[in-house]
Amino acid sequence: MTYPLASTTWDQAEYAAMQRVIDSGMFTMGKEVAAFEKAFADYAGSKYCVMVNSGSSANLAMIAALMFRKQGALKAGDEVIVPAVSWSTTYYPLQQYGLKLKFVDIDKDTLNMDLVQLEAAITAETKAILAVNLLGNPNDFMAINQLIAGKDILLLEDNCESMGATLDGRQAGTFGLMGTFSSFFSHHIATMEGGLIVTDDEELYHILLCIRAHGWTRNLPKFNHVCGEKSDDPFEESFRFVLPGYNLRPLELSGAIGQEQVKKLPEMIRMRRENALFFQEKMADVPYIRIQKETGNSSWFGFAMILQPDAPYSRKELAAKLMSAGVEVRPIVAGNFAKNEVLKWFDYEVHDKLPNAEDIDANGLFVGNHHYNLHASIQLLQSLL
Repeated sequence: MTYPLASTTWDQAEYAAMQRVIDSGMFTMGKEVAAFEKAFADYAGSKYCVMVNSGSSANLAMIAALMFRKQGALKAGDEVIVPAVSWSTTYYPLQQYGLKLKFVDIDKDTLNMDLVQLEAAITAETKAILAVNLLGNPNDFMAINQLIAGKDILLLEDNCESMGATLDGRQAGTFGLMGTFSSFFSHHIATMEGGLIVTDDEELYHILLCIRAHGWTRNLPKFNHVCGEKSDDPFEESFRFVLPGYNLRPLELSGAIGQEQVKKLPEMIRMRRENALFFQEKMADVPYIRIQKETGNSSWFGFAMILQPDAPYSRKELAAKLMSAGVEVRPIVAGNFAKNEVLKWFDYEVHDKLPNAEDIDANGLFVGNHHYNLHASIQLLQSLL
């Protein structure tokens, strides 16, 4: 592809980091993962960070942790409001823990939750809002916090597409009680496979440590919020299981790579934003295509394009034309997720109607953004529109 969706962000630093792990002979989760967690927590401005093996696992661990809190835990049947457009594994952990999803529409410009619909959807039954920062764009968390002020509603963030985005100087992913990130190859940083959860809540941090690795106590501090106090005898604690956990552990290779990637992240975000300015400039001359409106400072995962009714071609025709010219395209995330057959397994409802989600499901696509100058690629794109 002349203009691909994703490209490698690695250089000799990442390969040297991998060689360090290979030379150590220690490949499962250890000091390299811990060092990356510390570096990423510092970057995000969070007290705690837990690395797992994918962004999907980060969402799973986040929802699981809320089920095991001593106070304010979620329980099966509780209602969680979600946007109708996101990736599948935003929603699956909610179904897997028996929670009820309430879908709301997206805003046609920001592609994040429609705040008017969100306000109308909140009821006494609402226990949590899972906000998704789509394609690098933060939600308007000042407005969302006003909507839930004085209400016993948890705010969570799926920030897997929006690492490095900021709102009022604060990192996206840190506005909720917990926030999740992905470090898969096509995302802002790449650690082979990987995901992260950040939080300032110490109890949730301890729960995450426990459920990440089998639900055992081995990775917990001596005094913790899960089992209280651990024995000083490591033999006694070796196979002590206290929560129904998983094996979501990342590899030391991923942790070592992550340390190098997070050093590069500010510059990679800067270049993505520079590309976005050029994209916005060029797309201003294409009136029959709508692009995403930025909230705060987007980290521009990719560039969404939604065909207007007066467009001279269909989405299918445009996608074929772009692909044949070497411009790789995809639908916008999973489109309107509420139309998928998998929902027969869900407890859910749709608040009102979803016209904007349907619009991008039928008429939207996106092209990639990268950590290097894309002016030539964007000019090629514009010439094909």
